[in-house]
Amino acid sequence: MTKPQKAAVVGGGVIGGGWVARLILAGVDVALADPDPDAKRKLEAIMANAERAEARLWPGQSRGRRGKLSYAASIGEAVEGAGLVQESAPERLELKQRIHQEIGEAAAADAVIGSSTSGLLPTDIQGGTPRADRVMVAHPYNPVYLLPVVEIVGGKDTSDDAIAKAMTIYESIGMKPVHLKKEIDAFVGDRLLEAMWRESLWLIKDGIATAETIDDVVRYGLGLRYAQMGQFMTYRLGGGEAGVRHFLEQFGPSLKWPWTKLMDVPEWDDELIDMIAEQSDAQAHGKSIRELEEIRDNNLVDILKALGRNNWGAGTLLKNPAEDAVKSGITGLPEDKVMANGMVETWSGHVQHDWTDYNDHMTEFRYLEVFSMATDELLVWIGGGPAYVESGSSWYTVETHIRHIDEIASGKPMRVETQIVENDGKRIHLFHHLYGSDDGRLLATGEHMLMHVDMKAGRSSAMPEAMKSHTDSIASRQSSLERPEAAGAAIGIRRK
Repeated sequence: MTKPQKAAVVGGGVIGGGWVARLILAGVDVALADPDPDAKRKLEAIMANAERAEARLWPGQSRGRRGKLSYAASIGEAVEGAGLVQESAPERLELKQRIHQEIGEAAAADAVIGSSTSGLLPTDIQGGTPRADRVMVAHPYNPVYLLPVVEIVGGKDTSDDAIAKAMTIYESIGMKPVHLKKEIDAFVGDRLLEAMWRESLWLIKDGIATAETIDDVVRYGLGLRYAQMGQFMTYRLGGGEAGVRHFLEQFGPSLKWPWTKLMDVPEWDDELIDMIAEQSDAQAHGKSIRELEEIRDNNLVDILKALGRNNWGAGTLLKNPAEDAVKSGITGLPEDKVMANGMVETWSGHVQHDWTDYNDHMTEFRYLEVFSMATDELLVWIGGGPAYVESGSSWYTVETHIRHIDEIASGKPMRVETQIVENDGKRIHLFHHLYGSDDGRLLATGEHMLMHVDMKAGRSSAMPEAMKSHTDSIASRQSSLERPEAAGAAIGIRRK
């Protein structure tokens, strides 16, 4: 999968801003064109949400390369040199046609040009743009930086090459592109959503249920099933051991029953709008949009992580953003990780809720996990990351000593500072200090002896010269540091 070096986003609202965030976090440079004078503030809020979600998804791990964001003075300036152009303007056909005219005049001949429209047909959007063969619908779901699906729909002039390239590009930034063979109003996802939306409006208007009741049915039932099985697989299981055919034969006749009002729409008047607005306000219990967005993102992250552990559904798409950064081997010590005292910061993050025990304090084995992630980060810097392991050599931890000095509660910040105490070409003696909570106090220390191993031979071996050079370089920068007082300490009961 080839990831574009540069993308252009036209329109930085909720959806366009979500595209910017996903692309930036995927390591793609983005040029944004948006005439809104408040665009920067709005985008910063979306980026903050996305970065918080990513930190929760990959707690404390290296984030890899971030794309660079620039604000373009015009659409043409934004589009120049972009391999992917994502238009996310308001849903007005004339406006989109005018924007795509400008995009087409500046876009590269092989660029993928996607529209985030949720209902307009790609053939209509193509209009008279000079790059009609590259234009398609690429419809995402909010929040774009977390939900991976994107509906790809070509118009009458869209080339097969453009569709094929689009599938590759969207996959490269962690998305799940699904190609619709024919264009149709509202595509697939929104047609399903609109069907449920119309039925929900009737249930409210007829006084059968409130907005909260309907949402409870979805979030406590339907939504949990659909998040990991979808509709047809859910019904397949509904047939029991007899399978989907039994389900269809048993429940198929119910489709003729007069349960639904899907083909009718309730009168859209002020009374219905007021009723829904009041019920929705009550359901929010005073929480702001930002608070609700954070709750939504936290839940989505945890659902994705659960699916990832089971290698199922959207979880199969989870990819640590640091992977691209370590494929090339040695990444070198980032200067911004060097502390004024010579220590290097190898990890930072927050105490996750599921890291705590019944006291709401970080539990014992999580300290080792944090120190392990700090060690892994240092190994990436010297060239001992995943790419190196694939070559047949690695670093094994042969001894560990952790001192638990103070407690820390859920949600509090932490950071690890690391010192290379010694290294001799085969072994590295590390000493980590974990600081955290609101006052940055010392929480724990971790002392580790690492051995370089030739996994094919099954024995220790000398590290390569380039790796030794990077290790020596870090150790040299720390030569003025005193040996940690606790280094080499043994566990035992002190005798008076």
